[in-house]
Amino acid sequence: MTNSPWSHSRSSSIADDVDFEIRGQELQFVEIELDPGESAVAEAGAMVWKDSDIEMSTVFGDGSGGEGSGFMGKLLGAGKRLVTGESLFTTVFTHHGKGKARVAFAAPVPGAILPIKLDDVGGRLICQKDAFLAAARGVSIGVHFQKRIMTGLFGGEGFIMQKLEGDGWVFVQMGGTVIERELQAGEELHIDTGCVAAFTSGVDFDLIRAGSVKSMIFGGEGVFFARLRGPGKVWIQSLPFSRLAGRMLAAARPVGGQSRGEGSLLGGLGDLLDGD
Repeated sequence: MTNSPWSHSRSSSIADDVDFEIRGQELQFVEIELDPGESAVAEAGAMVWKDSDIEMSTVFGDGSGGEGSGFMGKLLGAGKRLVTGESLFTTVFTHHGKGKARVAFAAPVPGAILPIKLDDVGGRLICQKDAFLAAARGVSIGVHFQKRIMTGLFGGEGFIMQKLEGDGWVFVQMGGTVIERELQAGEELHIDTGCVAAFTSGVDFDLIRAGSVKSMIFGGEGVFFARLRGPGKVWIQSLPFSRLAGRMLAAARPVGGQSRGEGSLLGGLGDLLDGD
């Protein structure tokens, strides 16, 4: 495959070690190259195109086989995906021909597709619940619950997240511009809950109050921030899909106007005060 800022040549691993290339800028897609017998798994409806030697099949769960080959194992894998808001099914693309063949998957929203080798981040990645796009066969897709009560009640997008485990490549979709931060032990970062795209398993996720009562009511930044404490890596997205959808809905309102109170406790009352 041609060289690009995100391309890969294979090495040894338990999961299928696929070659790939990320194409595009704001509306990206990942092109995965498979050898005979290799497979990639992806979200239903993510495919853009494939070579004719690649056969497509739909399976319960994540297609990794990590939950066992029986019906109950497949049902458990599918149930985990349902909890995170994903489809019960994933699509498996397997190369049954000769030579090399390619399949491409696209992100559904403007932003970036980030390739992450799981054995480079300790074998586990915690990400927003709609982040998974595709992966090499052998990667397990599970669910991660935040254990703290406050986080469960007020964590928003950060309460139920996806857990990707294995040693192979995963491709996660993130909105807007993506920034990677390396946190040292004890170092903290405060982030809007919707902008937490992913983090490694060593990072501690908690909530803190967003300043004073006045700031929480009138600041428009929400009641709580996500507090992430190192050590580990954190990926931050500038445009979570929930924010984009909220702005689109606000623009489509019959009365028109822009919602200036995003995250504010005042909600519609703030819009009335602003004259919207």
